[in-house]
Amino acid sequence: MKIAQSEKMFEQAAKVIPGGVNSPVRACRSVGCTPLFIERAEGATLYDVDGNSYVDFVCSWGPMILGHSHPQVVAAIRAAAGGGTSFGAPTPAEITLAEMVVEAVPSVEKVRFVNSGTEATMSAIRLARGVTGRKKVVKFDGCYHGHADSFLIKAGSGLLTLGIPGSPGVPEDIVKNTISLPYNDVNAVTQALDDEGHDVACVIIEPVAGNMGCVLPAPGFLAELRRLTAERGVLLIFDEVITGFRLAYGGAQELFGISPDLTCLGKIIGGGLPVGAYGGKAEIMDSIAPDGPVYQAGTLSGNPLAMAAGIATLRQLQQPGFYQELNDRATRCAERLREVAKRCGLPVQINGIGSMMTLFFCSDPVTDFTSAMRADTGLYAKHYRNMLSQGIYLAPSQFEVAFISAAHTPHDLEKLEKMTEWSFKNLADK
Repeated sequence: MKIAQSEKMFEQAAKVIPGGVNSPVRACRSVGCTPLFIERAEGATLYDVDGNSYVDFVCSWGPMILGHSHPQVVAAIRAAAGGGTSFGAPTPAEITLAEMVVEAVPSVEKVRFVNSGTEATMSAIRLARGVTGRKKVVKFDGCYHGHADSFLIKAGSGLLTLGIPGSPGVPEDIVKNTISLPYNDVNAVTQALDDEGHDVACVIIEPVAGNMGCVLPAPGFLAELRRLTAERGVLLIFDEVITGFRLAYGGAQELFGISPDLTCLGKIIGGGLPVGAYGGKAEIMDSIAPDGPVYQAGTLSGNPLAMAAGIATLRQLQQPGFYQELNDRATRCAERLREVAKRCGLPVQINGIGSMMTLFFCSDPVTDFTSAMRADTGLYAKHYRNMLSQGIYLAPSQFEVAFISAAHTPHDLEKLEKMTEWSFKNLADK
């Protein structure tokens, strides 16, 4: 595998882009190599600027549930672009996608489109504060809700990857109004709400954590969150930017049978284009301007290309048996990888649900931020480089999720298993 052009482009990019990348994890620093510059993608395959091909298990960090360059999605984008790329005015496509979201997601009666997951979560907590008249936000250690100031307290994703314990530039006044608790710890939530509940506007959570690696909610944890918040008049926000339309058509809340007050969406609902959304009960959403006093706006919100891609994607997801087939294939894949780890004698935990999974290099189960941080990041970096050399593209961070798409063939999954066994044996021998 030669990456001369990628190396050259990375040097060129570093002169005009901070760190040479437009999102920190892409720099690949934690895995000790130069990032690949991608030229094109089709199905489950990426092609870099040096002509190498890779089976892609990053899937653009989640949105590409149908795979890359899906014909119907590409056709929808082309058709929309032919009519104009942005109007700054309402379009029929906004109504269509909004109706599809409302029909799909159990708790959402009205939805507002924005341009990213970060916009969705920051808008949702502003709305929660405006509706309740309270200041404080409860989040969970290792959960990443975008890069808004309120969320950069014990956050996951790139902050974990780069070892950054927060961020300069976040005012103390913001920090003091954010309470970060251990994931899956009902007692900690109960205590915090007993102590601070009168001033807590909302509890925001990834119903399945995806930014400290894939970490599942403990049995009953989400139900207890719903009960505790409802009893105290605290709004419960599900950040389903990753899990929305990924675990089920109605997201994690459909899968677990929990109804939050507000839901944040992104990734899949834009079919790979920049998008975000937040929605919930009509009585809450009606507090947003112009109907109510809570202000939020965006020049490109409801962009016609993103709406078209989202509509085309969701229509494909409505096909009978789509999720059953995808989740079954992904579950079998995770089971086979666990068998591989056992045969090779490596300390590996594989957390997975639906078409999401993370391989942690550690001996004990990973159930929260503390246990995730016990993973051997150095071993993961070696595994990443091993797999990349064999044409398997994984997330360049121990603390991210691998995704299976509908475009992954049995051959792709067999290659993943075979190359994983090769890598594990290589690591065990050393």
